[in-house]
Amino acid sequence: MENKSFKITPNQRLMGIVVIVVSLLLIPLIAMEFTEEVNWDSFDFIVAAVLLLGTGLVCELVLRTVRSTQNRILLCGIVLVILFLVWAELAVGIFGTPFAGS
Repeated sequence: MENKSFKITPNQRLMGIVVIVVSLLLIPLIAMEFTEEVNWDSFDFIVAAVLLLGTGLVCELVLRTVRSTQNRILLCGIVLVILFLVWAELAVGIFGTPFAGS
């Protein structure tokens, strides 16, 4: 039997990043139709798209340039932690910076 391993190309990863970002942005868009608690305007969607797409592209850059698996995981983990901290600051102002409107 032949060993046919499935290999994802960098272009497929980029397309996956875009699909995931769009899918994540559909969640609040759909939620706004069913509840008053989710109230995003176009600026909120733009900021979320920039944050998510930027994070995905930085992780893609890390995957393309860093050879060590351990360093890839570490760097992508740091990028994700930064995303979560910025997202939390924009959402509820955990640090009290002017970005959160504090």
